[in-house]
Amino acid sequence: MQLNREQVLLRANEVCKNTLMETLDIEIVDFGPDFVLGKMPVTPKVHQPDGVLHGGATAALAETLGSFAAEILMDLDKVFVRGIEISANHLKSVRTGYVYAKASYLHKGRTTQLLEIRVTDDHDNLVSLCKLTTIALPKSK
Repeated sequence: MQLNREQVLLRANEVCKNTLMETLDIEIVDFGPDFVLGKMPVTPKVHQPDGVLHGGATAALAETLGSFAAEILMDLDKVFVRGIEISANHLKSVRTGYVYAKASYLHKGRTTQLLEIRVTDDHDNLVSLCKLTTIALPKSK
């Protein structure tokens, strides 16, 4: 059964219920053959004590989008995907609005994948540049 765009987005967001993604209000909003796009509101819930977006929340957003992108490539009946390394360079502070994360591939291997995740603000300014390495491991029978 082929799912349409709305069904895929609905399912992607449904699996986030009762997880960190729901806690941070992360939403998957678009995808294509080589990217996944999501957003997260910048509210006091994701602030550092001085009122700016916490880098850990940004990294959680980046890993979420990168992991979804890696899973789009894989046959999830045969493998499961896990993040094995993430790096984040935080370049700009954000106090309000939304941040958007766009994950795209740098390498699409059968076992390992390398993704770049660009996090931007409401004005398309680069907030963080992240890289995520994922691994696809066989499911036990």
